[in-house]
Amino acid sequence: MPFNLPNLLTWLRIFAIPLFVGIFYIPGLSPFGQNLVATIIFSVAAITDWLDGYLARTLNQTSAFGAFLDPVADKLMVTAALIILLHLERLDAPIALIIIGREITVSALREWMAQIGKAKSVAVSFMGKIKTTAQMIAIPLLLYHEPVADSFNSHLVGTWFIYLAAFLTLWSMIYYLKAAIPHALK
Repeated sequence: MPFNLPNLLTWLRIFAIPLFVGIFYIPGLSPFGQNLVATIIFSVAAITDWLDGYLARTLNQTSAFGAFLDPVADKLMVTAALIILLHLERLDAPIALIIIGREITVSALREWMAQIGKAKSVAVSFMGKIKTTAQMIAIPLLLYHEPVADSFNSHLVGTWFIYLAAFLTLWSMIYYLKAAIPHALK
């Protein structure tokens, strides 16, 4: 396991998950304080998700381990956030199941395709990147939950984005499955 700055950022995202979840169980912290701190932690994690990949490429510090760990960290953080949002009743269970189910399905599909030497067939697509962007906008807005101004309802906008993310999640999963079907039929 190479120790470098991109991998350190990825590990920090993973280690931030218990802190992120624990914010909602600290006695005496107001609901607004919980929302604000959780939003900040998640947002910083989302930024480091982009930053660690950028640094790995820029500093020529890419590694097989980093390529494995980065999406795991992303999926763990998103899943933790979705479960918290379910607990807070800010997200409908079917949306969480669609997003989490897709992540498990596509991860398993990528693992299988790698085993048969066809990993490039299910490499991250542009649609997957748009889906991730929609999630990374939706989740902080749903975590924050408070109106930002009289004209900006963060919960409503976050809900629109999470529904968009769920739609893109299904669409991108179909894209990946279609790429894998010819190899499954052999």
